[in-house]
Amino acid sequence: MRQVLVLNGPNLGRLGVREPEVYGSATFEDLAGECRAVARKLGLRADVRQTDDETELLRWVHEAADGRIPVVLNPAAFTHYSYALRDALAMRTAPLVEVHLSNPAGRESFRHNSVIAGVADGTIAGFGLMSYRLALEAIGELVGPGEPGGAGKAGEPAGAEEAAGAGEAAGAGEAAGAGEAAGAGEAAGAGEAGESGGMGQPGGAGELREPGGAGFR
Repeated sequence: MRQVLVLNGPNLGRLGVREPEVYGSATFEDLAGECRAVARKLGLRADVRQTDDETELLRWVHEAADGRIPVVLNPAAFTHYSYALRDALAMRTAPLVEVHLSNPAGRESFRHNSVIAGVADGTIAGFGLMSYRLALEAIGELVGPGEPGGAGKAGEPAGAEEAAGAGEAAGAGEAAGAGEAAGAGEAAGAGEAGESGGMGQPGGAGELREPGGAGFR
C-alpha cells in the first residue's frame, strides 16, 4: 500500500478536552483510527502523527520530501506564522493537502491567514473529522493506490487494452465504411433503375430521399 503521512501540529493531542464546542468531542485516538480506516479503503496506509514541537514537524516534512510520501497536514497554530514549516513544505515531492477541523475563516481574525495554503494542493476545513476523510480521498485521487509510480504500472496493461480497443474500433469503422459503400452502390443501382421508370414517378428512385424512405433506414 502507498504510505501517506497524516501530520498534526500543536495542541491536537488534546482533542476531546480542548474546546469541544469548536473541535468536537472526538479524541486524537478517534481521529487516528478514523484516518487509518479510511486510508485502508482507499488502498493507502496512513501513518498518523502529532507533535507540539515545530522542529519535529519539520523533520517529518523532510522525511516525506525525501521519500516522495504524500501528506495530509493540520498545522494547527503553525498555520498562521510558521515560515520555516512553509519553506520545508515547498520542497515537497508528492501531493499535500492542508486540513482543519474548524473553519479558520469563521473564527478570530488572526486565524484567517494561512502561510501554508500557498504551497499545498488544496485546503479542506470546517468539517470536523470529515475534513480528514475528504483530504485522504483527495490524496487517493492524486496518487492512486500502490507504490510510487503505481498508477503508471497499472496503466501499462490498460494501454494494451486501449490499443486492442482501438484496433477493434478501427475494424468496426472499416466494416461500417464498407457497409456504407455497399449501401451507396445499391442506392446508385436503384437510381439507375429509376431512370428507366422516371425519377419523378411514384415509387421511383426520387422517393429514396423522402423521410421514411430507404435512404433514412
